[in-house]
Order: sequence, then structure tokens, then C-alpha cells
Amino acid sequence: MDPLVAGMIGLVLFVVLLFFGVYIAVAMFLAGTVIIIMILDLPKALQLLGSTPFTVGSTYGYSCLPLFLLMGTFAVYAGVAEEALAVMYRWVSRLPGSLAVATTLGCGAFGAASGSSLAAASVFTRAALPVMVKYKYDIKLVTGCIAASGTFATMIPPSILLIVYGIFTETSIAKLFLAGILPGLITVLVYTVSIVLRVRRSPQLAPMSGEVFSWKDKVSALPRLWTIAVLALVVIGGIYGGLFTPTEAAAVGALAAFVMNLRKNGLKHTYLPNALKETAYVTAQIFIIIIGAVVLSRAISLSQIPVEIVRFVSGLAVPRVIIITGFLVMYFLLGMVVTASGMLAITLPVLTPIIISLGYDLIWFGIIAIKMCEIAVVTPPVGLNVYIVAGAAGKQATLEQIFAGIWPFVVCDFIVLALLIAFPQIVLFLPNML
Repeated sequence: MDPLVAGMIGLVLFVVLLFFGVYIAVAMFLAGTVIIIMILDLPKALQLLGSTPFTVGSTYGYSCLPLFLLMGTFAVYAGVAEEALAVMYRWVSRLPGSLAVATTLGCGAFGAASGSSLAAASVFTRAALPVMVKYKYDIKLVTGCIAASGTFATMIPPSILLIVYGIFTETSIAKLFLAGILPGLITVLVYTVSIVLRVRRSPQLAPMSGEVFSWKDKVSALPRLWTIAVLALVVIGGIYGGLFTPTEAAAVGALAAFVMNLRKNGLKHTYLPNALKETAYVTAQIFIIIIGAVVLSRAISLSQIPVEIVRFVSGLAVPRVIIITGFLVMYFLLGMVVTASGMLAITLPVLTPIIISLGYDLIWFGIIAIKMCEIAVVTPPVGLNVYIVAGAAGKQATLEQIFAGIWPFVVCDFIVLALLIAFPQIVLFLPNML
């Protein structure tokens, strides 16, 4: 069969499978299998399909994924999030919406120790929601703030999604980590300004707590952030100081987080079995998606679809920014029905050659794609962070209230996105220094 026709049939099958609720990894694997069998003869197709899971599982670059996940899990059990929230609140207690601002800043700090937006959303719901409810904060502001701020971990290194992007596009994970720092910090700042302005305009959203802390109290609280500082120094400093590769840094970071957990909880309460189970579960999910994506990616490459798309896009007489805007609209719509990791897995095999042909930097586009992933994890109907917050909140908040609360923060994300597109050096400044 003609490769191009086979590719189109496979992609239609993939969309149909997703429509009927088939798990994304299975849908990608089945669609890729159909394309490969239609293009190659059966023995060659089976050989290619049989070798793919081993090739993915034995790739050294993927080994940093479970290690960073383990580091984040140990950091959760070590109480890093709770400490970050307590310290940040002391510094911002005089601001309007101080508890929400502290939650935003705490999520930003926790992102440097975790890499998982779902973990951040879950932990900060348990830590911050009861306190803000106690002070009669508007439940939409509270839950929207937690769900949206939890996404910082997808941008601020060590981000799991940045690693996935780096693997699929064969770009430097170290440079991607550096590229994510400034956009992550800018997003934290924009969220903070948004909360303060909204509460100033409508004080009933967040009544003042009345607590005041002296400079001595503020400064004396800073050492409580030592766990985050150590993990950031070990991972980020180790990579850019030339001491570790990303995989080695992940291993050292996981060990450091375990020691912190051991110091806080003692040998009997390190939660080691739980941490290992949680890490194994999430790792398995990610690797199954990667295997399915690699099968589909190889199938699409055989079909020559990327070549034809590149040829078509290159011939369009429109500015490059129009094409990028089209990709962003596609990501926004796709993010409403597909998980963030699945979204990257589906699109990157096709979009990567197009981005290169348009002359864009893959590091820059990676941050743009991750920013769209941040939006994807809070927008309905998939919005995993929203469901995590709803599950942790129990009867204190409904799903409808949380989804209603996230939209002001989505607007903030689009403001940051516009800045990153208009001023690419925000993304590229630190990687270029490396």
C-alpha cells in the first residue's frame, strides 16, 4: 500500500480509538502497528514492533525519569511543601490575599524539589486549603490558585515533562532545565500580581488574617527552606557545574531527598514502600505512553507524512508567527481531551521537523509547548490537576467551583505565553550562557 495512504488510515484509526475512550498509549500502539503492517511485510513489521519496547526500556537517557520522580516523592514525604508554605506566608502576610500568594510562592519553591504538578496540587490542597477556608477565603480563588500553581512543577526544573520533551526531540535536557527557570519565575510573579490586584478590587475574596511577622521572624524562618535549597543545588548546580549528568544528578537528588525524609520521619516512618510504589506506578504510566508514542512515531516516519507536511508548511505564504499560533491553538484544543505527556507524545514526532524547517529554536519551542501543557492540566474536561484538587478537597469544594476558579490563572498563563513569543530571549538567555 502507498505509505502516505497507510499513514492517513492509521491516524484516522487513532482518532477513532481516542473518541471511544481507548487509553492513549494503547491507541498509539494499535494505530502505529496498523500503519507499519500496511507499509512493511509482516516479518519486518513484527521485528520492528517487537524491538521497540526493549529499545525504549534500555535507553540510558530515560533512566533519569524514575529517579526524578522518586526524588519528588521523597520530598513530599519530607514535608518540603508544608515548610515552603509556612515560610512564604511569613514574608507576604501583609499583602492582600496573603495565604493565596504564599501558596503560589510555595508551589514555585516546591517545583524545584519535585517535578510533578500532580504531587504539588495534591500536597498543597491538603496543606493550604483548610487554612484558607478557615479564614473564609473565596473557595473559587483558593482551589483555582492551588490547581493552577501546582503546574509550576512542569516548567521549573527538574520538570518531568521537560525531560520527556528532551527525549522526543533529542535536545539537551540540561539546556531545557535552564530555559525553564525564567519563564517559571515570571509565571509565579504574574500569578502573585493577579491575586493581589483581584483581592484589592474585591476584598471579600480573601479577608486579611491579621497576622503580622517581624523581620526577625521572617529571617529566622528562611533556614526551613534548606531542603529545597539543597535539592536545587545538588541537581541544578551539579549539572551545570559539570559534576553530574542529568541521570546522575537525579540519582544523587533522590538519595538526598531520602536522607531528608529519614531525618524528618525516622527509619520506621520513611514511607519507603509507599514512595517506591508511587514512583513505579507513575514511571510505568509514562513508559507505556512513550512506547506507544515511539511505535506511532516510527510508523508516521515510514509513511512520509512529516516530509509532506514540512513541504506544505514551507510553501505557505504566511508569516511564521501565524503557523506557530496555529500550533498553539491545536495544543489548547488537544489539551482539553489528552493528558500533557500524551499531548507531547502525539505531536512532537510531526511538529519537530516543521519547527526546524521554520528556523525556530527547539529549546524555545520546548518551553512554549510546556507552557501549553501547564494550561492543559487545568482546562476541562481532562484537567488532571483540577481532579487532584477535587479529590483532596473532598466536600470542601465541587469540581464546578474549581474549574470556575482556574480561568483567571489561565489568562495569566496566556499573558506569559505572549511574552515568551514576543521576547524569545527570556527563554534562551540562560541556555545561551551555558
